[in-house]
Amino acid sequence: MYKISLCMIVKNEEEVLAQCLDSVKDICDEIIIADTGSTDRTKEIAGKYTDKIYDFEWIDDFSAARNFAFSKATMDYILWLDADDVLLGEDQEKLKKLKKELTADVDAVSMLYHIAFDEYNQPAFSYRRYRLVKREKNFQWQGAVHEYLAVSGNLFDSDVAVTHRKDNKSTKNAQSDRNLKIYEKRLEKGERFSSRDFFYYANELRDHGQFEKAIRYYEKVLDDETGWTEQKINACINMASCYRSLGNLEKEIDALIKTISYDVPWPEVSCRLGDLYQERELYDKAVIWYLLATEVDVDNRLGFRQPAYSTWYPHMQLCACFWKKGDYELAAAYNKKAKEYRPNDPVILKNEKFFAEFFSKK
Repeated sequence: MYKISLCMIVKNEEEVLAQCLDSVKDICDEIIIADTGSTDRTKEIAGKYTDKIYDFEWIDDFSAARNFAFSKATMDYILWLDADDVLLGEDQEKLKKLKKELTADVDAVSMLYHIAFDEYNQPAFSYRRYRLVKREKNFQWQGAVHEYLAVSGNLFDSDVAVTHRKDNKSTKNAQSDRNLKIYEKRLEKGERFSSRDFFYYANELRDHGQFEKAIRYYEKVLDDETGWTEQKINACINMASCYRSLGNLEKEIDALIKTISYDVPWPEVSCRLGDLYQERELYDKAVIWYLLATEVDVDNRLGFRQPAYSTWYPHMQLCACFWKKGDYELAAAYNKKAKEYRPNDPVILKNEKFFAEFFSKK
Protein backbone atom coordinates (compact mmCIF):
# COMPACT_ATOMS: atom_id res chain seq x y z
CA MET A 1 0.00 0.00 0.00
CA TYR A 2 1.31 3.42 -0.94
CA LYS A 3 1.66 6.10 1.73
CA ILE A 4 0.14 9.57 1.64
CA SER A 5 1.38 12.98 2.80
CA LEU A 6 -1.31 15.54 3.57
CA CYS A 7 -0.06 19.03 2.69
CA MET A 8 -1.94 22.13 3.80
CA ILE A 9 -1.44 25.88 3.96
CA VAL A 10 -3.23 27.65 6.81
CA LYS A 11 -3.72 31.00 8.48
CA ASN A 12 -6.00 31.70 11.46
CA GLU A 13 -8.03 28.52 11.05
CA GLU A 14 -8.60 27.65 14.72
CA GLU A 15 -12.35 27.28 14.18
CA VAL A 16 -12.18 24.65 11.43
CA LEU A 17 -8.76 23.00 11.34
CA ALA A 18 -9.51 20.21 13.81
CA GLN A 19 -12.59 18.99 11.92
CA CYS A 20 -10.53 18.83 8.73
CA LEU A 21 -7.63 16.92 10.28
CA ASP A 22 -9.95 14.60 12.21
CA SER A 23 -11.50 13.50 8.92
CA VAL A 24 -8.20 12.32 7.39
CA LYS A 25 -5.78 11.67 10.27
CA ASP A 26 -6.31 7.91 10.11
CA ILE A 27 -5.80 7.80 6.35
CA CYS A 28 -2.74 9.99 5.85
CA ASP A 29 0.71 8.78 6.90
CA GLU A 30 2.19 12.26 7.25
CA ILE A 31 0.70 15.70 7.86
CA ILE A 32 2.52 18.81 6.63
CA ILE A 33 1.25 22.22 7.78
CA ALA A 34 2.61 25.43 6.24
CA ASP A 35 1.44 28.38 8.33
CA THR A 36 1.38 31.75 6.57
CA GLY A 37 1.10 33.98 9.63
CA SER A 38 -1.52 32.78 12.09
CA THR A 39 -2.18 34.91 15.16
CA ASP A 40 -4.70 32.56 16.77
CA ARG A 41 -4.44 28.97 18.04
CA THR A 42 -4.01 27.41 14.60
CA LYS A 43 -0.47 26.10 15.17
CA GLU A 44 -1.37 24.88 18.65
CA ILE A 45 -4.24 22.84 17.21
CA ALA A 46 -2.09 21.56 14.33
CA GLY A 47 0.49 20.44 16.89
CA LYS A 48 -1.98 17.88 18.23
CA TYR A 49 -1.83 16.08 14.87
CA THR A 50 1.72 16.61 13.63
CA ASP A 51 5.12 18.03 14.50
CA LYS A 52 5.77 18.98 10.89
CA ILE A 53 4.63 22.58 11.10
CA TYR A 54 6.52 25.14 9.05
CA ASP A 55 6.33 28.92 8.84
CA PHE A 56 6.02 30.44 5.38
CA GLU A 57 6.18 34.20 4.90
CA TRP A 58 3.09 35.30 3.00
CA ILE A 59 3.94 36.96 -0.33
CA ASP A 60 0.45 37.28 -1.88
CA ASP A 61 0.99 34.04 -3.79
CA PHE A 62 -1.02 30.91 -2.97
CA SER A 63 0.96 28.76 -5.39
CA ALA A 64 4.23 29.66 -3.72
CA ALA A 65 2.82 28.63 -0.35
CA ARG A 66 1.39 25.36 -1.66
CA ASN A 67 4.59 24.48 -3.51
CA PHE A 68 6.51 25.07 -0.29
CA ALA A 69 4.20 22.70 1.60
CA PHE A 70 4.54 20.09 -1.16
CA SER A 71 8.34 20.34 -0.97
CA LYS A 72 8.23 19.07 2.63
CA ALA A 73 6.35 15.86 1.77
CA THR A 74 8.20 12.54 1.97
CA MET A 75 5.54 9.92 1.17
CA ASP A 76 4.58 8.31 -2.15
CA TYR A 77 1.55 10.48 -2.86
CA ILE A 78 0.49 13.95 -1.77
CA LEU A 79 -3.07 14.87 -0.77
CA TRP A 80 -4.00 18.51 -0.35
CA LEU A 81 -6.94 20.09 1.45
CA ASP A 82 -7.92 23.50 2.77
CA ALA A 83 -8.68 23.94 6.45
CA ASP A 84 -12.40 24.34 5.80
CA ASP A 85 -12.58 21.09 3.82
CA VAL A 86 -13.59 17.72 5.23
CA LEU A 87 -14.09 14.17 4.07
CA LEU A 88 -17.44 12.87 5.26
CA GLY A 89 -17.70 9.31 6.56
CA GLU A 90 -18.62 7.74 3.23
CA ASP A 91 -15.79 9.54 1.48
CA GLN A 92 -13.30 8.56 4.16
CA GLU A 93 -14.10 4.93 3.38
CA LYS A 94 -13.79 5.59 -0.35
CA LEU A 95 -10.37 7.18 0.16
CA LYS A 96 -9.23 4.23 2.27
CA LYS A 97 -10.31 1.90 -0.51
CA LEU A 98 -8.59 4.05 -3.12
CA LYS A 99 -5.39 4.00 -1.06
CA LYS A 100 -5.42 0.20 -0.99
CA GLU A 101 -6.11 -0.13 -4.70
CA LEU A 102 -3.83 2.65 -5.96
CA THR A 103 -1.33 1.43 -8.55
CA ALA A 104 2.06 2.86 -9.44
CA ASP A 105 0.98 3.96 -12.90
CA VAL A 106 -1.47 6.55 -11.51
CA ASP A 107 0.06 10.03 -11.53
CA ALA A 108 -2.87 12.13 -10.30
CA VAL A 109 -6.34 11.49 -8.93
CA SER A 110 -9.26 13.91 -9.18
CA MET A 111 -12.02 14.17 -6.60
CA LEU A 112 -15.34 15.98 -6.68
CA TYR A 113 -15.41 19.20 -4.66
CA HIS A 114 -18.81 20.06 -3.18
CA ILE A 115 -18.73 23.74 -2.26
CA ALA A 116 -22.41 24.68 -1.92
CA PHE A 117 -25.49 22.83 -0.71
CA ASP A 118 -29.23 23.24 -0.97
CA GLU A 119 -31.67 23.29 1.93
CA TYR A 120 -31.72 19.49 1.91
CA ASN A 121 -27.94 19.36 2.24
CA GLN A 122 -27.54 18.03 -1.29
CA PRO A 123 -24.64 19.34 -3.41
CA ALA A 124 -25.77 22.39 -5.36
CA PHE A 125 -22.41 23.40 -6.86
CA SER A 126 -19.53 21.01 -7.52
CA TYR A 127 -16.50 20.54 -9.71
CA ARG A 128 -13.45 18.27 -9.95
CA ARG A 129 -9.96 19.04 -8.70
CA TYR A 130 -6.81 16.94 -8.74
CA ARG A 131 -6.32 16.19 -5.03
CA LEU A 132 -3.91 13.25 -4.87
CA VAL A 133 -0.68 13.31 -6.88
CA LYS A 134 2.47 11.23 -7.11
CA ARG A 135 5.22 13.04 -5.22
CA GLU A 136 8.08 12.02 -7.52
CA LYS A 137 6.35 13.79 -10.43
CA ASN A 138 6.99 17.13 -8.71
CA PHE A 139 3.81 18.69 -10.05
CA GLN A 140 3.74 22.45 -9.42
CA TRP A 141 1.03 24.87 -8.43
CA GLN A 142 0.47 27.80 -10.75
CA GLY A 143 -1.31 31.12 -10.32
CA ALA A 144 -1.04 33.58 -7.44
CA VAL A 145 -4.80 33.45 -6.76
CA HIS A 146 -7.35 30.74 -7.59
CA GLU A 147 -4.31 28.57 -8.11
CA TYR A 148 -4.35 25.23 -9.87
CA LEU A 149 -2.14 22.15 -9.80
CA ALA A 150 -0.65 21.46 -13.23
CA VAL A 151 -0.77 17.69 -13.70
CA SER A 152 -0.08 15.33 -16.58
CA GLY A 153 0.41 11.65 -17.29
CA ASN A 154 -1.98 8.92 -16.24
CA LEU A 155 -4.95 10.69 -14.66
CA PHE A 156 -7.75 9.00 -12.75
CA ASP A 157 -11.21 10.33 -11.79
CA SER A 158 -12.21 8.87 -8.42
CA ASP A 159 -15.59 8.70 -6.68
CA VAL A 160 -14.19 10.41 -3.57
CA ALA A 161 -15.70 13.79 -2.73
CA VAL A 162 -14.27 16.59 -0.63
CA THR A 163 -16.86 18.71 1.18
CA HIS A 164 -16.27 22.40 1.73
CA ARG A 165 -17.42 23.82 5.03
CA LYS A 166 -18.10 27.54 5.27
CA ASP A 167 -15.20 29.89 5.93
CA ASN A 168 -14.61 30.48 9.61
CA LYS A 169 -16.46 33.54 10.83
CA SER A 170 -13.52 35.40 12.33
CA THR A 171 -11.59 35.68 9.08
CA LYS A 172 -14.36 35.78 6.48
CA ASN A 173 -14.73 39.57 6.45
CA ALA A 174 -10.98 40.16 6.57
CA GLN A 175 -10.47 37.93 3.53
CA SER A 176 -13.44 39.18 1.51
CA ASP A 177 -11.40 41.55 -0.66
CA ARG A 178 -8.04 39.76 -0.31
CA ASN A 179 -8.09 38.13 -3.75
CA LEU A 180 -9.29 41.28 -5.47
CA LYS A 181 -6.39 43.26 -3.97
CA ILE A 182 -3.88 40.61 -5.05
CA TYR A 183 -5.12 40.79 -8.65
CA GLU A 184 -5.02 44.58 -8.63
CA LYS A 185 -1.45 44.60 -7.30
CA ARG A 186 -0.44 42.24 -10.08
CA LEU A 187 -2.04 44.52 -12.67
CA GLU A 188 -0.28 47.54 -11.23
CA LYS A 189 3.03 45.72 -11.62
CA GLY A 190 2.23 45.13 -15.26
CA GLU A 191 2.04 41.35 -14.95
CA ARG A 192 0.70 39.46 -17.93
CA PHE A 193 -2.67 37.83 -17.17
CA SER A 194 -3.71 34.48 -18.58
CA SER A 195 -7.26 33.78 -19.72
CA ARG A 196 -7.78 32.05 -16.39
CA ASP A 197 -6.56 35.15 -14.52
CA PHE A 198 -8.97 37.36 -16.47
CA PHE A 199 -11.85 35.01 -15.62
CA TYR A 200 -11.23 34.87 -11.88
CA TYR A 201 -10.42 38.57 -11.65
CA ALA A 202 -13.73 39.31 -13.40
CA ASN A 203 -15.46 37.05 -10.87
CA GLU A 204 -13.93 39.04 -8.01
CA LEU A 205 -15.08 42.30 -9.61
CA ARG A 206 -18.60 40.92 -10.06
CA ASP A 207 -18.72 39.73 -6.44
CA HIS A 208 -17.76 43.23 -5.33
CA GLY A 209 -20.48 44.90 -7.41
CA GLN A 210 -18.15 46.28 -10.08
CA PHE A 211 -20.32 44.91 -12.88
CA GLU A 212 -19.26 47.08 -15.83
CA LYS A 213 -15.58 46.48 -15.13
CA ALA A 214 -16.25 42.76 -14.66
CA ILE A 215 -17.89 42.63 -18.10
CA ARG A 216 -14.77 44.13 -19.68
CA TYR A 217 -12.62 41.37 -18.23
CA TYR A 218 -15.07 38.61 -19.16
CA GLU A 219 -14.78 39.96 -22.71
CA LYS A 220 -11.02 39.44 -22.47
CA VAL A 221 -11.66 35.79 -21.63
CA LEU A 222 -13.77 35.43 -24.75
CA ASP A 223 -11.16 37.19 -26.90
CA ASP A 224 -8.31 35.00 -25.67
CA GLU A 225 -7.84 32.09 -28.07
CA THR A 226 -5.86 30.13 -25.47
CA GLY A 227 -8.80 29.91 -23.05
CA TRP A 228 -10.65 26.63 -22.62
CA THR A 229 -14.24 26.23 -23.75
CA GLU A 230 -15.83 25.65 -20.32
CA GLN A 231 -14.28 28.85 -19.02
CA LYS A 232 -15.62 30.87 -21.95
CA ILE A 233 -19.11 29.49 -21.36
CA ASN A 234 -18.94 30.35 -17.67
CA ALA A 235 -17.67 33.82 -18.58
CA CYS A 236 -20.80 34.31 -20.70
CA ILE A 237 -23.05 33.07 -17.90
CA ASN A 238 -21.40 35.35 -15.35
CA MET A 239 -21.48 38.26 -17.78
CA ALA A 240 -25.21 37.71 -18.15
CA SER A 241 -25.63 38.00 -14.39
CA CYS A 242 -23.74 41.31 -14.51
CA TYR A 243 -26.07 42.63 -17.21
CA ARG A 244 -29.05 41.52 -15.11
CA SER A 245 -27.69 43.50 -12.16
CA LEU A 246 -27.31 46.48 -14.48
CA GLY A 247 -30.89 46.07 -15.73
CA ASN A 248 -29.87 45.40 -19.32
CA LEU A 249 -32.19 42.57 -20.39
CA GLU A 250 -31.18 42.44 -24.05
CA LYS A 251 -27.47 42.17 -23.25
CA GLU A 252 -28.27 39.49 -20.68
CA ILE A 253 -30.00 37.42 -23.36
CA ASP A 254 -27.17 38.03 -25.82
CA ALA A 255 -24.58 36.79 -23.32
CA LEU A 256 -26.55 33.62 -22.63
CA ILE A 257 -27.16 32.93 -26.32
CA LYS A 258 -23.44 33.36 -27.03
CA THR A 259 -22.71 30.21 -25.00
CA ILE A 260 -24.30 28.17 -27.79
CA SER A 261 -21.42 29.12 -30.10
CA TYR A 262 -19.13 27.06 -27.84
CA ASP A 263 -21.26 24.03 -26.99
CA VAL A 264 -24.81 22.71 -26.77
CA PRO A 265 -26.90 24.83 -24.38
CA TRP A 266 -25.92 24.00 -20.83
CA PRO A 267 -28.90 23.36 -18.51
CA GLU A 268 -28.16 26.48 -16.45
CA VAL A 269 -28.21 28.55 -19.64
CA SER A 270 -31.47 26.99 -20.81
CA CYS A 271 -33.11 27.54 -17.42
CA ARG A 272 -32.03 31.17 -17.27
CA LEU A 273 -33.39 31.78 -20.75
CA GLY A 274 -36.58 29.98 -19.73
CA ASP A 275 -36.81 32.25 -16.69
CA LEU A 276 -36.42 35.35 -18.84
CA TYR A 277 -39.27 34.30 -21.12
CA GLN A 278 -41.45 33.21 -18.22
CA GLU A 279 -40.95 36.60 -16.56
CA ARG A 280 -42.28 38.18 -19.77
CA GLU A 281 -45.22 35.72 -19.80
CA LEU A 282 -43.97 34.15 -23.05
CA TYR A 283 -44.75 30.67 -21.83
CA ASP A 284 -44.44 28.80 -25.14
CA LYS A 285 -40.86 30.02 -25.53
CA ALA A 286 -40.07 29.37 -21.87
CA VAL A 287 -41.24 25.76 -22.23
CA ILE A 288 -38.82 25.15 -25.10
CA TRP A 289 -35.84 26.14 -22.99
CA TYR A 290 -36.93 24.30 -19.83
CA LEU A 291 -37.47 21.10 -21.82
CA LEU A 292 -34.02 21.46 -23.35
CA ALA A 293 -32.51 21.75 -19.87
CA THR A 294 -33.85 18.29 -19.02
CA GLU A 295 -32.47 16.67 -22.17
CA VAL A 296 -28.79 17.66 -22.27
CA ASP A 297 -26.39 15.07 -20.84
CA VAL A 298 -24.22 16.66 -18.15
CA ASP A 299 -22.78 13.55 -16.50
CA ASN A 300 -19.39 13.77 -18.20
CA ARG A 301 -19.17 17.54 -18.45
CA LEU A 302 -16.01 19.19 -17.23
CA GLY A 303 -16.02 22.29 -15.06
CA PHE A 304 -18.69 23.49 -12.66
CA ARG A 305 -21.79 21.41 -11.97
CA GLN A 306 -25.13 22.72 -10.72
CA PRO A 307 -27.47 19.71 -10.60
CA ALA A 308 -30.63 21.71 -9.94
CA TYR A 309 -30.70 23.07 -13.49
CA SER A 310 -30.99 19.63 -15.05
CA THR A 311 -33.22 17.99 -12.43
CA TRP A 312 -35.97 19.45 -10.27
CA TYR A 313 -35.81 23.13 -11.24
CA PRO A 314 -36.84 22.95 -14.94
CA HIS A 315 -39.62 20.50 -14.06
CA MET A 316 -41.03 22.89 -11.44
CA GLN A 317 -40.92 25.71 -13.97
CA LEU A 318 -42.59 23.55 -16.62
CA CYS A 319 -45.33 22.89 -14.08
CA ALA A 320 -45.84 26.63 -13.67
CA CYS A 321 -45.74 27.33 -17.41
CA PHE A 322 -48.23 24.63 -18.37
CA TRP A 323 -50.58 25.79 -15.63
CA LYS A 324 -50.47 29.28 -17.11
CA LYS A 325 -51.08 27.80 -20.56
CA GLY A 326 -54.16 25.97 -19.27
CA ASP A 327 -52.73 22.46 -19.69
CA TYR A 328 -53.42 21.33 -16.13
CA GLU A 329 -52.66 17.64 -16.64
CA LEU A 330 -49.19 18.39 -17.98
CA ALA A 331 -48.64 20.84 -15.14
CA ALA A 332 -49.45 18.09 -12.63
CA ALA A 333 -47.21 15.62 -14.50
CA TYR A 334 -44.21 17.92 -14.31
CA ASN A 335 -44.82 18.59 -10.63
CA LYS A 336 -44.79 14.82 -10.12
CA LYS A 337 -41.51 14.61 -12.04
CA ALA A 338 -40.00 17.36 -9.88
CA LYS A 339 -41.00 15.37 -6.80
CA GLU A 340 -38.77 12.50 -7.94
CA TYR A 341 -35.78 14.77 -7.31
CA ARG A 342 -37.07 16.60 -4.22
CA PRO A 343 -39.64 14.39 -2.49
CA ASN A 344 -39.87 16.60 0.59
CA ASP A 345 -39.99 20.01 -1.05
CA PRO A 346 -42.88 21.92 0.58
CA VAL A 347 -43.80 23.77 -2.63
CA ILE A 348 -43.95 20.54 -4.62
CA LEU A 349 -46.00 18.84 -1.91
CA LYS A 350 -48.35 21.82 -1.75
CA ASN A 351 -48.78 21.65 -5.52
CA GLU A 352 -49.44 17.92 -5.33
CA LYS A 353 -52.21 18.45 -2.79
CA PHE A 354 -53.64 21.28 -4.86
CA PHE A 355 -53.73 19.16 -8.04
CA ALA A 356 -55.36 16.26 -6.20
CA GLU A 357 -58.14 18.55 -4.97
CA PHE A 358 -58.40 20.31 -8.34
CA PHE A 359 -58.88 17.14 -10.37
CA SER A 360 -61.26 15.61 -7.79
CA LYS A 361 -63.67 18.49 -8.44
CA LYS A 362 -63.68 18.10 -12.20
